[in-house]
Amino acid sequence: MFIADIRRDFYEVVANQRVVLLVAPDIDALCACKILQALFHCDQIQYTLVPVTGWQDLGTAFLEHKEQIKLLIKQDDDLGVPSYDDIFRDEEDEEGEDSGNESDEGSEPSGKRRRFDEGAVERRIERQRAKREWEARRREILFDYEQYEYHGTSVSITLKMWAIIGLTDQWVHDKITNMKYVTDIATLQRHVSRHNHRNEDEENSLSIDCMRISFEYDLRLTLYQHWSLYESICNSCYTSCNFKLWTLNGQKKLQEFLADMGLPLKQVRQKFNSMDMSIKENLRDVIEESSNKYGLKDIRIQTFGVHFGFKNRFLASDMVHATAALLESTEKDDSETDSFIKALDALSRSNLERLHLGIELAKKKLIAIQQTVASCICTNLILSQGPFLYCYLMEGTPDVKLFSKPMALILLCKYLLKAFVHSTRNKRCKLLPLVMAAPKDVEKGTVIVVGIPPESETSDKKNFFGRAFEKAAESTSSRTLHDHFDTSIIELKTEDRSKFLDALITLLS
Repeated sequence: MFIADIRRDFYEVVANQRVVLLVAPDIDALCACKILQALFHCDQIQYTLVPVTGWQDLGTAFLEHKEQIKLLIKQDDDLGVPSYDDIFRDEEDEEGEDSGNESDEGSEPSGKRRRFDEGAVERRIERQRAKREWEARRREILFDYEQYEYHGTSVSITLKMWAIIGLTDQWVHDKITNMKYVTDIATLQRHVSRHNHRNEDEENSLSIDCMRISFEYDLRLTLYQHWSLYESICNSCYTSCNFKLWTLNGQKKLQEFLADMGLPLKQVRQKFNSMDMSIKENLRDVIEESSNKYGLKDIRIQTFGVHFGFKNRFLASDMVHATAALLESTEKDDSETDSFIKALDALSRSNLERLHLGIELAKKKLIAIQQTVASCICTNLILSQGPFLYCYLMEGTPDVKLFSKPMALILLCKYLLKAFVHSTRNKRCKLLPLVMAAPKDVEKGTVIVVGIPPESETSDKKNFFGRAFEKAAESTSSRTLHDHFDTSIIELKTEDRSKFLDALITLLS
């Protein structure tokens, strides 16, 4: 069934039953899970939490609990989901409609019966024609729906902090347009302002245990409050690509930028918390003023800050990067389930140590991404294959294990495409999508392949690679695994990579 009213048709249905939560390894999904957990705890609803990494895990979990499952829910109400009648059709007993009437006419003259038979045949032909038209329309609707992959409103947009993190995850990983982000964040701002106004008293604002959420125009510098300003500028996609920091001229331009702001190198290279208060107080305004001279017009972004008491302050993007780093940890002792639980715990205010650990892992991840982007650009690893750009990370590449994880590889892919667009002089290449592959499992001989749409501020973020990957694999009998919920991510046997790539070029040419 399709859910129209999520409270009446979903929550009130499960309120008196045991619930199975099947959660994907995605920040937005984790936030939605935290929201449901909070609601279930309040209403004393029993639930079982099951992490599912892909379609195979989902199928296994469904089979294990199928005797109890009565309702599956997936929020797609703003993604143009086809109506029920367009996709599903109850079987009709076509023969039965006329058989009864024909038997009743047994005593009629043969001429009248013949005319009736002709009418029945015409009606049957008309029904068959209508059914063929409906089936053709159904195929067309499903093809249009499935050929592109794109993201709508964050499913976690229900409770404030987790809703903010879920939305920010979509922006950080470039899943939605900037206009969509601004529209949704304005909706959240109204909720936050109303709640803050209702609880605006001195006792709450000064409580050491309180959590406070504030709307801010903050800097588009990743983790800068938990890093040094210099390292944040160097490892943030926005500033790194605009300055072209992989070149000597880019490094010189950065030094000029810091000098224009009047910030001593000693200050910008130490931890943000250790900088002089006189510098930190006006830092945002100083950076914005100098950024306009250097073409960084969007250096400030609408976001939210989360304050835990007096000491701990995090931007929503900080929590996204920290949670993503924990979720895709490459530590030897961590299984996928362990990483999932740690990431889920990091979204709780009672586990700030876990969140700080995630921030340290996120720093290492961002440094690895920046270094890999610089290496790919400087060694010309990005090749134009005609309808798309292609880059392959070979075994032995530094930090290649990190990029066997889907979110890390997608972040690298988007960072690399932005950097390439800023560095190339070929106008045609600036309009091309990017396909990237990296080793997944050396023992099994597999690679992970990701495709992203062209880099564009006005892009609608629709991704057509999911269906293209399927067609290319079918036409070449390539051994692929389409198990990820994001259809633009697949696993492929290493020896099938060449023929798969050739088929993809032919398909998209």
